[in-house]
Amino acid sequence: MIYTVIDTFYLTDEQLKDSPSRKDGIDEATETNLRIYGCDLIQESGILLRLPQAVMATGQVIFQRFYCKKSFARFNVKRVAASCVWLASKLEESPRKGRHVIMVFHRMECRRENLPIEHLDHFSKKYTDLKNDLNRTERHLLKEMGFICHVEHPHKFISNYLATLETPPELRQEAWNLANDSLRTTLCVRFKSEVVACGVVYAAARRFQVPLPENPPWWKAFDADKSGIDEVCRVLAHLYRLPKAQYIAVCKEGDSFTSSNKNMDSPAQPGPKVTPFLNRLQWEPIEGLLNSLPVGDNTTTPTAASAPVNPESGGSKNSLVKAALGKVKESKKSDDDTKSLSIEGEAREDVVPKLKAEHRTEVSEEKNKVKERDRERERERLKVRQRDRGRDSDREREREKVGGLDRSRRSKDIDAGGHSDKSRHHHAARDRGDYYDSYSNREKDRHRHRSYT
Repeated sequence: MIYTVIDTFYLTDEQLKDSPSRKDGIDEATETNLRIYGCDLIQESGILLRLPQAVMATGQVIFQRFYCKKSFARFNVKRVAASCVWLASKLEESPRKGRHVIMVFHRMECRRENLPIEHLDHFSKKYTDLKNDLNRTERHLLKEMGFICHVEHPHKFISNYLATLETPPELRQEAWNLANDSLRTTLCVRFKSEVVACGVVYAAARRFQVPLPENPPWWKAFDADKSGIDEVCRVLAHLYRLPKAQYIAVCKEGDSFTSSNKNMDSPAQPGPKVTPFLNRLQWEPIEGLLNSLPVGDNTTTPTAASAPVNPESGGSKNSLVKAALGKVKESKKSDDDTKSLSIEGEAREDVVPKLKAEHRTEVSEEKNKVKERDRERERERLKVRQRDRGRDSDREREREKVGGLDRSRRSKDIDAGGHSDKSRHHHAARDRGDYYDSYSNREKDRHRHRSYT
């Protein structure tokens, strides 16, 4: 068997039983439920983000590996699932923006918890905090993985194994589905991909009652053992018997995207004070208060406070009444203080949205002013361009006029020069004719003189 990658992240059963979550007091059932819940979030978010199945499988493997080293009580399962999707999309070369991942997980949580779906403003403080937390959790993932995030899935072995065993085509889809479901368990951190692939092939064959060669055993050809295949089938059967995974709040930090968002935006409100018996006296009538107090100096009756009366310390009726009225006044003052605090809190709550609205209007006005300035600059540029074009057209016209004058002058000069040449030729020809005529006359005269001699 030729291995394409060196897999080093495998744990034993003893290491899984002694996981960090168990050390923080989380039982096995709760840990299994949260593992399945986180993988469900990764699968659903990958579908909404239109990611390939390889990205979702890689994200689930990283999720399982991370919680083998960290506890569910220290890292929120929803935040880690979002970071696993974001990191896996980069590893599988199908990246998605961080704001898209945050928006998808926020919407999924609203639907799962039947909350009203609210728009998450990208410029709000809660979005900024969620994005910073996404980056921080991704750094934790890389640190725990030692920046070795390569994952080998059993899916690539299934097709080769089924083609070698010459099984019917319907067995392939069933084995593929079982391989996807196996990622919700700890099989990916316990066994190699070849063993998991042989286990899902065996389970699919048993379901469709397809016989596989056993003499010699077929799994030995794929570097697997019977015990590993049986364990894979047992874990898958246990997974299908479990109910649908639900979220269990075990993390000490922010529980979710929506609850943390509310805590981020809502102003700090004073918690409800514990009202003791003395504070509740103001709601009772004074007559009932007098009846509940002791009448005599030496007699004691069971009251709400059940306190004995000392006659030496002013245990008479008048002193008791005065003490009760003083306590009533003090309770009224404390209630007035609480009312004033609540009124101030409400006033602050009213002021905050007003300030936000004013800030938004100022920002919109500034944007409109900037747009108007840009429009005026464009208009000025267009005017300058039109002026330049008019100047260029005037210059071209002047050049055409000057060129026409030059052409006319040249044509006149050419015509004048042609006539002069013709006259010169004519005079030269005439001179030549006169010369030849005079020469012929001289010859005639010479012949005449010779004949007389």
